[in-house]
This record gives sequence, C-alpha cells and structure tokens, in this order.
Amino acid sequence: MAIHELAGKKAPYYILDNIPRLVSAYYSRTPDPDNPRHHVRFGTSGHRGSSLKHTFNEQHIMAISQALADYRKSEGIDGPLYIGMDTHALSEPAMITAIEVLAANDVLVGYQEGFGYTPTPVISHAILGCNRGQKEHKCDGVVITPSHNPPGDGGFKYNPPSGGPAGSDITKKIQDEANRILADGCKKVKRIPFEKALKKENVMATDFMMPYIKDLDKVVDMKAIRKTGLKIGVDPMGGSGVGFWEPIARHYDLNIDVVNPDVDPRFAFMTVDKDGKIRMDCSSPYAMASLIGLKERYDIAFGNDPDFDRHGIVTRSAGLMNPNHYLAVAINYLFQNRPKWREDAAIGKTLVSSSMIDRVAKALGRPLAEVPVGFKWFVDGLLDGSYGFGGEESAGASFLRFDGSAWSTDKDGIILNLLAAEITAKTEKDPAEHYEELESRHGSPVYERIDAPASPEEKDILSSLSPDKVRADSLAGEPVLKKLTKAPANDAPLGGLKVETENGWFAARPSGTEDIYKIYAESFRDKDHLKKIQEEAVAIVKDALSG
Repeated sequence: MAIHELAGKKAPYYILDNIPRLVSAYYSRTPDPDNPRHHVRFGTSGHRGSSLKHTFNEQHIMAISQALADYRKSEGIDGPLYIGMDTHALSEPAMITAIEVLAANDVLVGYQEGFGYTPTPVISHAILGCNRGQKEHKCDGVVITPSHNPPGDGGFKYNPPSGGPAGSDITKKIQDEANRILADGCKKVKRIPFEKALKKENVMATDFMMPYIKDLDKVVDMKAIRKTGLKIGVDPMGGSGVGFWEPIARHYDLNIDVVNPDVDPRFAFMTVDKDGKIRMDCSSPYAMASLIGLKERYDIAFGNDPDFDRHGIVTRSAGLMNPNHYLAVAINYLFQNRPKWREDAAIGKTLVSSSMIDRVAKALGRPLAEVPVGFKWFVDGLLDGSYGFGGEESAGASFLRFDGSAWSTDKDGIILNLLAAEITAKTEKDPAEHYEELESRHGSPVYERIDAPASPEEKDILSSLSPDKVRADSLAGEPVLKKLTKAPANDAPLGGLKVETENGWFAARPSGTEDIYKIYAESFRDKDHLKKIQEEAVAIVKDALSG
C-alpha cells in the first residue's frame, strides 16, 4: 500500500468527522434486517460499525443489550455487570442505551462514577477482583469501544466472568439472538428512560479507577520507577485512560508528563495514519508521530489506543518500537524477574507474532504456547497461572501479578507501558537497547504484513484449509518443516494457514471485512529472503485454493 501524502501530519480540518451528524445518525437511521451488512456481527473484538453506515445504531445496541441480558439469565450470571466506555463519539450514546435496557431487565449494573471513561483492562481487573473467591453471583462486563478504529466508528464487546474477551461460542449466541430481535423490530426489548434507570437500586455508580491504580504495585515494580526518577512522557491519544495518569503519578510519586490531555471526539489533535485516515493506533509511527517527535525529552515514553488495551513504546535510542520487538523484550525480562511465577508457566503468543519470541522462549527454557489470533485464547492460561504472559503482534498483551495470580485476562496497555519504565529503571537500558542484545544472540528478523485479493469463496476455503492441500515442500529455498492449520498449543483451527522453515515463515488469513487475505511473513536472513517468502506464499496459497 502506498503511503498517503498526509501520513504523519496533523489531521487537516476537512478529514474530521461531523460529530453532530454522526450522533444524530445513531438515533435517526434504522438498520434493515433484510440487509446482511446491517446485521450484528461479533468479530474477535465484539461488534463494530458506524451509525452512518447503518451498522452501529440505537437498534443494534438495544438488541445486543437485550440479547446479553437474556444470555446472562440463561447462564445464571446474576452478579454485577461492570460497564465502561471509551472516548469515541458513539460510545456515550451507546452506553446510555445499554444501561436503559440492562436496568429494565433488572441486571445489576456498575458504571464509573461521574460517568467517566473506563479502559478495557480496568473492567477486566474489576471483574476478576469481584469474582476472586466467589462461587456464586459472578460478575461480568461490557466495554463500549471500537478500539483504535477511526472516530466515526462505535463498538460493543462483552467480557464474561473469566474477565477476558468472550469466546465465539458465547458471542454467536448473543449475536444470533440480537439479529432475531432486530428482525422483529426490537419488540422484545425491555427499556426504561435513562434518568429513571439511574435511580433504580440495581444501577450503581462505581469507582473502577482507584482500586486499579492502588493495585498496580502488585504487577509492576513502581518503587523502582520512583526511585530512579525516570522522566516519563505519556500520550493518552485522547483515550479512556486520559484521567488515569495524573492519579497514578500522584499515588506513586512518579515523574510523568502527560503531553496531550485533550479529549476530542473528532480526534483532531491526531497525526494521520499511513492510509490518510485518523486512526488511534499506538503501534503506527504515523499515528504516533507527535510523541515520537518528543522522544529526546524523556527517558521512556508511551501511548495507548482509545480503550487502552494496546501499548506503544517510544525510546530515546530507537523511537517507536515495533510491537513484536517489545513483546520479545518484555517476555525475556519478565521470566527472569518474576521468581514467584510457576516454573512451568508458559509464554503465550499468537501464530502471527514474531519467531524471535520462540527463540527467547527456548533460551529461557520456558514452554511456548502458540494459539490462533485473538486474545480470548490466553484467558484460561492467565486465569489459572499456567501462562505467565500472553501477547499479540498487534501490540496487545497482559501478564501475571508478582505472586503468579491473574491481573487481567484482557489486554492491558497500562501495565505494558509501566513495564517499559520498570525495565528502563532496573536495568539502566531502555527496551530498544535490550532488543539489540536479543538480536545479537538470536538473529535479526525482518517482518511484514501484506494483502492479496481473494473472493468470498476463496476466503471460505482458506479459513477451513487442511495441511494436505498445501503441496509445496520448500519455501524461499528452504525445506518446509511445518504446515499448520491448527494451533500447536490447543489444536484450535487457525482460520488459515502457516508454513514454517528454519529461517522463515508465513501465515495467511482471510480478512473479515474485505475481499482480501492477509499474509504475515518473517525472515531471519534479510529483506530479499522475506520478499521471496512473500512471493512464494501468494503462489502456495493460490495453488492450495485451486486444488
């Protein structure tokens, strides 16, 4: 993809969303139940859409909330449901709708007092705190967020009592019932006015912020960060954790400078992403250009996406770190500095994450658990302590408390950021310098994702491919060692294909939104070798699809 001329530059006024029009469309536009594009669709991170496209409107949230209330009842989940929202323009209207429906269904609802914003990991942390030691009256949660998507989008995701993202077995039930409710004109939906809902005994203002903040020293060495006096730069990127950093700084006496405290539903302060869109992607050097430009001012700096489940680490020595690089550094550090974790605690990674992690795991003598894409695959392992760490190449991860118990079972950008500060404080080297050391020991991989066209029929074939359909026995001049269509850690379908050699690999997965498939590839040789892998990957996939 060609880099857009606006990439890395401050967003001009003419690409900003019209917020009044966006919010008006949430109420005024009605999805067509006969149009599949207007249906509720839960992907790996919940339902997402836009009010202007009839994919995230009041009826969607009414139907999803009613379906969720029905699901909870059928499963006997009767503890509080903790609900949070991020700073996207559609999040507050959607949260109001959800509370109106949940309250009418007599669901116990907890929302952030003052109607403040709540990061995804804070909701996960609250769920686990509520359920710790509980056999009955379990809590669950909802976060209203489309994550790092553009300002015009909205999102709704559900976290069951495990605290992490709901599995497809759960989301399919909620999705299917929501679409049945939509098809029936939302007649089944119970709903009361918002002001009346807030007065009900089952709807409670709750402080999620300070319990989370006060608990941070159970998962990150905050004393070490304070002792060294690190100068830390933070860009919340207008997200839901914008109000967390100053209380964190006060509580732990840290030298934190919030470089941009603004909240603006247009996200007008953003620099434009590589495709010319505003996207709050903290792993993108274009979206993070403002903070990268300040790197010399700080010992370590970091940013987050709007729901704070992702992290972006900026160092003086290298600028914005590649997410795969930081995951490898974090893993290498944590498994040598958390002595109370189980000796057999595994390192969790998704199949499209860098193989540098495999080499680090081998050097540490730790088991590697490779799973399909989606953080839901790490939930059980983090919950019972059998996974010390779970991470995705898209800059999302979480890890255990010092004592080896679960901290959050959803991605937590806050603790991954603070861990970068801990690493810098305790080793006197920033994470990018640590990655250079890993390269000197394990090699220097080159990693890239590209897209290739695919029809809906070809995408269906790819998602259910079997290894025997892959006829190639070599890749970029090396013998093929593995052909995977199921994850090594849990035998779950990958929804695609992964082919490995000694010094490289590629994985191909169909896009859930476009007529393309994504090819992730990595070489431990050089860029020319990577290019050969990519070229042959397209040919291998094409051959498998035709056969």
